[in-house]
Amino acid sequence: MRHFDLAPLYRATVGFDQIADMMDRVLDNDPSTQTYPPYNIEKTADDAWRISVAVAGFSDEDLTVELRENALVISGRKTEENEGDKGQRSFLHRGIATRAFERRFTLADHVRVQGATHENGMLHVDLMREVPEALKPRRIEIAKANAPSNAGVLESDKVN
Repeated sequence: MRHFDLAPLYRATVGFDQIADMMDRVLDNDPSTQTYPPYNIEKTADDAWRISVAVAGFSDEDLTVELRENALVISGRKTEENEGDKGQRSFLHRGIATRAFERRFTLADHVRVQGATHENGMLHVDLMREVPEALKPRRIEIAKANAPSNAGVLESDKVN
């Protein structure tokens, strides 16, 4: 795979560090190593999404959903006590992978985690974009050009 040096981009721009970091992450990831566990990302509304991760064989206690610096981190680790008695169990075929994993999703600004549910071997994480009032577009009224302005005029009875 080709490696791109983004150092000139860092020197020539100010405030676009997140974009350069995102490009670095995308270019450095090897897609063949990140196939487990499979997941879906669906858009449920204009400003809402759901990430569904197939976690067959994991219980609620084995799964962790964390938010770290605009990144959603979903990890799973089977503990030895949940594995059962390995000496008594003998698999002829083991197709359900229960190995440890960590999936990381970078979230855009103002995207918040609404909640997570685990049912029927699927972990669902609901996300929603909540734009603060200060960043929402607002309409500015335009004043008439012919209207007299009272900005610099003082009334005579208020002076003394």
